[in-house]
Amino acid sequence: MSTVIAVDLGGTKTAMAEVDERGAVARKIKEPAERRPEVTVDRIAQAVERRGAAAAGIVLPGIYDQKTGMAWAPNLWGREQVPLREMLEARLSSIRVVVESDRSGYVLGEQWLGAARGLRDVVFVAVGTGIGVGIITGGRLISGAHGIAGAAGWFALDPRWRHDYAATGCWEAESAGPAVARRAGAANAQEAARAARQGDKAAREAFDHAADYLAMGIANLISLLNPEMVVLGGGLMQVADLVIDRIREGVPRWAQPIAAGKTPIELTTLGEDAGLLGAARLAFLHAGIHKE
Repeated sequence: MSTVIAVDLGGTKTAMAEVDERGAVARKIKEPAERRPEVTVDRIAQAVERRGAAAAGIVLPGIYDQKTGMAWAPNLWGREQVPLREMLEARLSSIRVVVESDRSGYVLGEQWLGAARGLRDVVFVAVGTGIGVGIITGGRLISGAHGIAGAAGWFALDPRWRHDYAATGCWEAESAGPAVARRAGAANAQEAARAARQGDKAAREAFDHAADYLAMGIANLISLLNPEMVVLGGGLMQVADLVIDRIREGVPRWAQPIAAGKTPIELTTLGEDAGLLGAARLAFLHAGIHKE
């Protein structure tokens, strides 16, 4: 049975594993994210060289332009674009390597083995430090002309523009984990969640505010893309009980009514492995082992 190397380059941690054709994950390792791209590439190359594999799939938190091979991952390597394809090819000329954004990896993983298994029109909304959206329509992954499709944290949901929207986008500034923490007066979203469950009014209102904006953004995605399912994941969904009911109640208020009535909103069933399994799926497709 063929195996591939799957790599999920997170903003704080990198996960690598061998994945077989059934999606079984083996020899998984997690280590702190590396801020120097050349060291990241070296670690990937070493992992591939140690383990014979048909191909390697890599997902990263940012933008990867398939035409130029340039990567933009500010949470990893700063705001300069990195010639990632060139760097990988210099080290891994004997193996097929495919790279995509992590949001694309998440939706591929869920479509392959998760909540949206087998569906052909799926949206994955990742809500954590930022907001990103993976899109599969008609069975095909949508990346856009320059790999930027799904950068939905930039959705304009409030006409009263604020200066912090310039750095992260409106939707992200209102609904992502740091926004919840800021409104709750907490160090992070997990601390805000503990406060909300203990009855803290500011924390509870922070989650309600985020949920209302999440409902608007998800409604826009449903109206625009008419998916069979929306899957929610990311760090903030680890405390999904504080937002999921309000999201599901709010979406029909904003979305095209027929589409809203036909689109279930589900939580990820793969959790933190969604990106790894999506990276593996990319590798299998690229190597011609799986068909779309």
